[in-house]
This record gives sequence, C-alpha cells and structure tokens, in this order.
Amino acid sequence: MNYSVLNKHILWLVCFAFAIPASVLSEDPIKINQISGPVNFDGIPDEAFWDAASTFELRVSSPNFGAIPSERSEIMIGYDQQYLWIGARLFSRDPKNITSTSKKRDEESRNSDSFGIILDSFDDNENALAFFTMPSGARIDYTVSSDGEGGGGGPGRGAINRSWNTFWDVETRSNELGWYVEMRIPFSSLRFQNKDGITRMGMILNRRISYMNEVATYPGIDPKYGFTAYLKPSLAQTIEFKNIESRNPLYISPYVLGGYSSTYELDEPETQYLHEGKPKLEAGLDVKYSLTSNLTLDLTANTDFAQVEADDQQVNLTRYSLFFPEKRLFFQERSGIFNFSLGGRSDNLFYSRRIGIVDEEQVRIYGGARMTGRINKWDVGILDMQTESYLDTPSENFGVARIRRQVINPNSYVGGIMTSRIGTNGNYNLAYGLDGIFRLFGDDYLDVRVAQTAETGVENKIFSADPTFAGIKWERRTDEGFAYDFSYNYTGDQMNPDMGFLRRNNIHGLESRLQYGWIPGETSKIFNSRAMFQVQRYNRVSDGQLESMEISPGWFINTKKGFGTFVEARYQMEGVAEDFDLSDEVIVPAGEYAFVNLQARIFTPQSKPLSAMIRLEAGQFYDGKILSVEASPILNVSSSLQLSGAYQFNAIAFPTRDQDLRTHVARVNVLYMYSTKLSASAFVQINNGNNIFLGNFRIRYNPREGNDFYLVYNEYRGFSDTDSIPETPPYYNRALLLKYTHTFRL
Repeated sequence: MNYSVLNKHILWLVCFAFAIPASVLSEDPIKINQISGPVNFDGIPDEAFWDAASTFELRVSSPNFGAIPSERSEIMIGYDQQYLWIGARLFSRDPKNITSTSKKRDEESRNSDSFGIILDSFDDNENALAFFTMPSGARIDYTVSSDGEGGGGGPGRGAINRSWNTFWDVETRSNELGWYVEMRIPFSSLRFQNKDGITRMGMILNRRISYMNEVATYPGIDPKYGFTAYLKPSLAQTIEFKNIESRNPLYISPYVLGGYSSTYELDEPETQYLHEGKPKLEAGLDVKYSLTSNLTLDLTANTDFAQVEADDQQVNLTRYSLFFPEKRLFFQERSGIFNFSLGGRSDNLFYSRRIGIVDEEQVRIYGGARMTGRINKWDVGILDMQTESYLDTPSENFGVARIRRQVINPNSYVGGIMTSRIGTNGNYNLAYGLDGIFRLFGDDYLDVRVAQTAETGVENKIFSADPTFAGIKWERRTDEGFAYDFSYNYTGDQMNPDMGFLRRNNIHGLESRLQYGWIPGETSKIFNSRAMFQVQRYNRVSDGQLESMEISPGWFINTKKGFGTFVEARYQMEGVAEDFDLSDEVIVPAGEYAFVNLQARIFTPQSKPLSAMIRLEAGQFYDGKILSVEASPILNVSSSLQLSGAYQFNAIAFPTRDQDLRTHVARVNVLYMYSTKLSASAFVQINNGNNIFLGNFRIRYNPREGNDFYLVYNEYRGFSDTDSIPETPPYYNRALLLKYTHTFRL
C-alpha cells in the first residue's frame, strides 16, 4: 500500500470540500416569548401564564407529508429565568382513540400516543436532547448525535442514546376532549451558548397519533430524510431567547449498596467447583457541576452499575468479535461527542465498555472525571477513569479527549481525538485521529478520517501505514429519488485501538451503495419503498488475498399502516485465513468460499398492541447450508403490563464434513409498571450455544429524578450435565442486591 499516495488523495478531497460552497437554506430565528405568572403545574395548560407564550402549528410528516393533521393540536412555548415551559392541548374527536401503553421511563412506545420536543441546544445541527411523554405521564429523554444518522440502535450503537437522563418534569391529564401536557425543563439541564444576551437553539416539535400511525411536526419534516427524519437537528427550526442564564447547580449523588452473592468457581486443577458466599457492602459518589452554561463536569468515586440490565445473548456465526452496546449511565451524557467511526457500523476509536469490563467480568472503577460541552466554537469532551487490577490485568488508567468545531456551513465539522490506556505495569496503548464531515451541496456529504495507534512492544512509526486507519466516504442522504454512497477504508495490520472496538484490521477495500426511493404520496397505501444494490470487497493488506466480498440487491417497502418488509439476496465470498470455530464440534477450515443466501425481515405495525419483527435467512453458508429464524414480539397488555421476548433458531449443516450446529436463544421480559415511579421487571435468557441460563429481576422506585431505589436479583447457571467432568454446579452465580441513590442539589 502506497501510504504517501493515500495521504495525497485525502488532502485533495479535503481541499475540494473547502472549495465548494454549500447551498444551505437559512431562515430567520423565531423569537420565543418570555412569560411570567403563577402556574398550577397539574398537566393542564389553562392558566393565563400560557396566553403570552409563542404558539406553533403542526403539519403531518408521515404518512402524508404536508397534510393537515388528523387531530387538532395547540402548542405553546415560553420561558422564564429558570425554566423552558412547553404546554400542549392535544385534542381527539373520540377520546377512545387515545392510546397509552407504557409508564416506563425512557420507553417511547410507538404503540402509544406521544408528544415531545427536540432541542439542539447549541444550534450545531448535529446533536440534540429529546424530551417526550405519553398520556400516562411517562418521562422519556434521550440524546441525538451525528444528525440522527445511524438510526436508533440502542445505547452506544447508532445515533439515539436512550440511556441518557437529566432533571426535568412533566405532568399530563386526559378528559373527553383529548389529553394535555405541561413540561418544564430547567435551563440548568440544557447546555447552551449565550452571545450578547442572545441564545439560539434548534427545535422540533412532535406529536404521534397512534391510531392513525401519524406523526405531525413543527417545522414540517420531509420523510425523504429517513426513518429518523423527525429528530434530525439539521432540519430543526432555530428559536431565540433573550437574556437567559443557566444556574450552575451542584448535584451530589451518594449511593449505598448491600447484598449477598454466592458463586461456584472451578478450582485450579479443574477437578471440582468450589462454593463461596460473601456479603457485599459498597458506597460511592457521583458529582455533577455546571462549570458554565455550556460546560459540565462529572466526578465519580467507586462507580457502581449493579442495576444495569444484562446484555442480550447473541450467537456468533462470524470469525469476528461481537459488539455489545453500552448501558451504564455514567457514560451516557453527550456520549456522541466521543464517536470516531472506523468504517464499520460498530467500529469506533472509543468504546466505553473497555473501561471496567475484562473478559465480560465487571472490574471495580476507583473513580474518574468527565467534562463535556462547548468552549467558544469548539465541542469538547474529556474523560479519565482509573480501574483496579483483575487477575493478569493491572490497574489501568483510561483517558479520551475529543474536540470538534463547525466549519464552512452549519452541517460541516472538523475534529480530533486522542485515547490512552496505561497500566501500572508500564504497558500503554495510544490512539489519535483527525476527521472531517463536509456538506458539499444539497444532500451530499463527504466524510474523511485518519487515525493511528501506538502501543508497547510495537515499532511505532508515525509515517507508516501499518498502525493506520484511513477512510473516505461520499454519500447522498435521502430516501426519495437517487441516493448513493461510495467509500474506501484502509486498516493496517498493526492498527489496534485498545480503547476502541475494531472487528478486523489488516484489510483495505471499497464499499458502494446505489439506491432509488419512492414516496408515492397521499393517494397511495404505500408510505415508501426503495430498491438497493450494494457491493463491497475487502482484501488483506499483508498478502493481497481476499478477506470478504458481497454483492447484495434488495428491496424495502413500508405501508402507511405500518407493515414493512425487506428482502435481500446475497452473493458472498469469504477468504478464511485461519480455521475458526462455530462451536467445540464445528469448525470452518481455512480456504476461499463462495455462497448465496436470501434474507428477509418482516415488520408488523408498531401502533398495534401486538407487534413483531420476524427475520429469515436461508441458503448456502461457507461449504454448508443455513436456516436461521428469529421473531421478536411485543405485547402491550395495558399501560401497566408489557410482555416482550425474542426467539432465534439457527440450523447449520456441513454434510461433506459431517458437522452440524443447532442453536436456540430465547429471551422473555415481563414488565409491570404500577406507576411512572414504581416498576418491576423479570428478564430471562436461555442460550444453548453457550449452555447458559441468565435471570434478572428488578424492582425500581424512582420518586423523583436522581433518587432511585433498586432491588436486584441475578442468577447465572449452566444446563445440568451429569456426564460432564467435573459435574456442572447447580449455578455459577447468584446475587441479591439493594441499592439506593439520593441526589442533593446545592
């Protein structure tokens, strides 16, 4: 690989991006009225206080863009020196149509009516905070990063982070005319920038009318920008406040944790399992302080995550590592600022699960600090954590620093990142990178990024391609008409970000996607459809041989009722350099393979009490065959009871080698919500591929934001096998824990 030539191409593309003027439409900001007076915060915005508020009219985003909504809405927004106030009268001609299916914190059920506001508090067209509720009064807040690109893959994956929480209040009421909302969001919970007494933010208002499968927004949001168009900061309306200031409160949140754990562990000769039981008593502290209106400092001591739900079990049918999303709350706030993609959907230079987790076991985090926000025109994120030693892993310090700033136009950025992982034994791993994303014209974007790593025991050369990642991507972002993306990624064989997630190195190759989409309009039963053709090929850098190739035409269609299906045919070639295991008995030998299979996904309307996603895969698999079936149903029995689950079956056979594999993974989740403050859940998983059973039972009482009581029971066991030597113990681990966190505001 000619590294100097690669650098020249990157430099040329960056210069080209700076030379092209962007066609960005600019609208005058809407001034939000300052209001005052007494408020009876009861969920019904009927006080004189609301008469002076700014009002907004919604228009349908989907399924019939631009139409008048099926139901009338009156939306009012105002502010005083302490709060941003949002009031809504959400009328319904027949109140029986109002659907409320959940009281759970942070669950924006698509089966329920909902209302909310999305605030791009820095008006940066990339990041936003979302505040939503449903008729039940549930509090739903999350962050949006990367302008909503990547969808909602869950915490730590994709652009929507639903694990983020902050301090705010909401009340709702319902009557024969509809349902009503009052929200108050403290300015101290919003990071923003004040210039000459003026603060500008981006804003999107959103109402979901469940029985019509309808989303109405302000401003009008064209659905051609994809499934997450209604929350994209780049499509927000700029609003303006005068003379607002954020109090700089100090939040101190100590916790105490007590309980008992019982374990069976294999002895050193591996002849028997030894039982050990011990009580657990812990205490720790989190501190949050707003240094300025746009900069927040978080401190933590003896960080604990006992209440975090177990990871979803997965079956690995590849020769690469599995990705598990981050669920721990401390790592959530403005986590999007630390994103630095390494080409793949999950590949990233920073992966917070590297901190405090070793071989899937939690390791004590002594403490750490995080600072996020904005300094002048720079978005800033700094994180530093220290962990204790664990088996052969020494005590380690983890650090990451990230900066970004807007250039050229409101949708273009340049930035840099550095990570460090340093052990007390002197071992280190460093990573650093530069990136830029540029809106060139219309919906066309150019993404350029370069990163390197350096570590103990490796000859680290700055001007070498061996420890380097370089990526270039040109894409058109739209679901209507012609869209495309073309990318080239290079990952050297010594590229090893120990604080990141990288499925594979020692590869380089091209990816491309061509797509044409249709949004038929109001008279059609089809909401949208698109035809796609994707091609990718990667070769190994070291020997130039094939690593992987895929050609996959596909078709997606979605109806206005919410039914959807996606069908894709895949022709794959895999160059397996070394044997890899699918199980103890099933091995895929080294060699080159070519095979074809068909994949399909079916979605039923999420606006119904019972909805499901069904996935099918069938065809060839390396030198064998595969049949894979997965179903994920959700049943909203009422606003208090939700049943959900998933079942995956994989059948793989290699007749010429007389090997076969059958795996079953089942998940069942029962959630009972007595109120928006008190809930209980039971989560059970079975994975015969790993021969394990996982059970998690939680009771949560959350009288107000920052005060939480958890009762947690966890059990981890294997399937009993009397023929195994040594015999499988009755369980591997059981733990009963009580945790209470209380937040003081000073």
